[in-house]
Amino acid sequence: MSFRYFGHRHVLYLVIGLACLLGAACSTYLDLPPGSAVAVSVHDSAILEQHEVVVPPHLVSDDPAPADYIIGPWDVLFVNVSGQPEFGSPIITGNNSVRGSRVDGGGAIHLPLVGTVKAAGLTVNQLQQDLRKRYSRFLNEPYVVVEIVDYRSKPLYLLGQFRTPGTHYMDRPLNLVQGLALGGGLVETANLRNARMVRDGHTVAIDFFRLLQGETPQQNVWLRPGDTIFVPDDRNQNVFVFGAVTKPGMVPMPNGRLSLPQALAVAGVGEIRGQTSYVRVIRSHSPVKGELMVVDLERTLRAETLPFPLTEGDIVYVPRSAVGNWNEAIKEMLPSLQALSAVLSPFVQIKYLTDDDN
Repeated sequence: MSFRYFGHRHVLYLVIGLACLLGAACSTYLDLPPGSAVAVSVHDSAILEQHEVVVPPHLVSDDPAPADYIIGPWDVLFVNVSGQPEFGSPIITGNNSVRGSRVDGGGAIHLPLVGTVKAAGLTVNQLQQDLRKRYSRFLNEPYVVVEIVDYRSKPLYLLGQFRTPGTHYMDRPLNLVQGLALGGGLVETANLRNARMVRDGHTVAIDFFRLLQGETPQQNVWLRPGDTIFVPDDRNQNVFVFGAVTKPGMVPMPNGRLSLPQALAVAGVGEIRGQTSYVRVIRSHSPVKGELMVVDLERTLRAETLPFPLTEGDIVYVPRSAVGNWNEAIKEMLPSLQALSAVLSPFVQIKYLTDDDN
């Protein structure tokens, strides 16, 4: 006898709730004396299809090591003309008065006597030499010293499990590992294996655990202004349910455990008619490897299989109608994936949410 839509659609919801309780009961153990032998019944799997997917990682182009800090817009420079303080930098007023010349959006500073001077793109030494030449037209052997008093041109965005997350400014050339120090290091609950960096619109998977162990030194690239580093929280374990459910979105995993019937019960699968015999599951094993599975929930409801266990980050999709293949399924899922792109695993972001991976 089929339970799918017996009398009322809500019956399925109630049956799944019962399956949750049965699934929890399966986790108990038998208190038997040592040496006891018991017969273990093996159930068929609820998985109808299973495909491993490997995607080539998006490689970050590693710039050559910069020799020195390059001045940029919004940096504040202090220009001191020895013996002629009136020709140096003016006072910038604000909450904290700073003596200096701010580089404007066009990359220039404005100084008495010599006027507008291009500063962006130069090192401190290069700018000093240029200013000495300019002042030498008015002064005899001028001695000019340039100092950066406020670094503002090279932001680095550190998000997630940093001790001091937020916008930080690089005051010298930094590689990826050195950039972590700007955020005060990572907290104990940081998920080192599933971090990511966003550069020029591309999401790059970063396994800081392997990097810090010295296994992937090629990932320790030089940072660029505007790079974003995100390190997720290892405590926040969730799955994501979409499709023919009343409450789509994130479903928490209490104590890191959750079965497919439990997740669908929370998401409200019984109130909308869906193809529960062909539930799609996307699972990430690493930033560049995952699995695509089709699971028959009905077999679990008929007690033919054990409840299908979910793992952290699984994406579950209940089709509203028959879906021919994975390409069609992904097309239906794409709007939901895009809405939650920031919290999805790097594998999903690289495989399905980048322009060059279709």
